[in-house]
Amino acid sequence: MISHINGKLLEKNPAYSIIECGGIGYHIKISLNTFSKIPDQENCKLLTHLSIKEDSHTLYGFYEDAERKLFRHLISVSGVGPNTAIMMLSSLSPTEIVNAILTDNVALIKSIKGIGPKSAQRLILELKDKLIKEDHEITASVQIQHTSAKTEALSALETLGFARSSSEKVIDEIIKSNDEELAVEELIKTSLKRL
Repeated sequence: MISHINGKLLEKNPAYSIIECGGIGYHIKISLNTFSKIPDQENCKLLTHLSIKEDSHTLYGFYEDAERKLFRHLISVSGVGPNTAIMMLSSLSPTEIVNAILTDNVALIKSIKGIGPKSAQRLILELKDKLIKEDHEITASVQIQHTSAKTEALSALETLGFARSSSEKVIDEIIKSNDEELAVEELIKTSLKRL
């Protein structure tokens, strides 16, 4: 119903922002991810999602479309409401959430406040295929980051005289076992310990 709001930023804090547009001040719930990206300027544009319940109409705001898409995927899962989805996007970046879902990382998803083991498994079960098929934008960024770091690390290890096949196997294991995105240097150092 309301796709975005573009107006004067009156207030910005980690949980919400207030944007005045056409004389009306809109109270918009945001994630820490969006909060960190909103520039400290007078003019502000946020993409929105309107959640309508019996007792409330709540606007959720997003700085990027990829985050809004992920939010909509998250709330499509039974047992995950808008507030839980915003909590997830405040605890982890969209890339980390997608990465956790794609790599079946139940422990990382479960570490988010309000998400239990069953909810974490349900999120993975219901969203993994959707994210692979539909959200090339989000998954591509995850895969590109992994691919570029992996490629650079592989060529460095080959230069050092290690066989490509064994290096690739070790790097893949390291990427799978790590929740966070590793820099090329860390990837190489960890690989050297295992090779």
